[in-house]
Amino acid sequence: MISTNISDFRKDIKSYLNKVTQNFETLIINRGKESGVVVISLEEYNSLQATQHELSSAKNEQRLDSAIAKFRNGQSFSKELTEE
Repeated sequence: MISTNISDFRKDIKSYLNKVTQNFETLIINRGKESGVVVISLEEYNSLQATQHELSSAKNEQRLDSAIAKFRNGQSFSKELTEE
């Protein structure tokens, strides 16, 4: 995670955004007392949205927990994928 103030961000915006997108960094831009902005890559945002969706219902959460438990207990299996 990197942190900067708004003035430094403006001076070197391209460099900061490159760090966020290329290094999967989280950027916090401080804008004064208890005010700020968090910048993350689109890929990271999409991942967070997918996780939120998966955990948004109790049924989805139970399915995920069950799958993780089966994997940890060696009850998982593999399947060959067929090409069309």
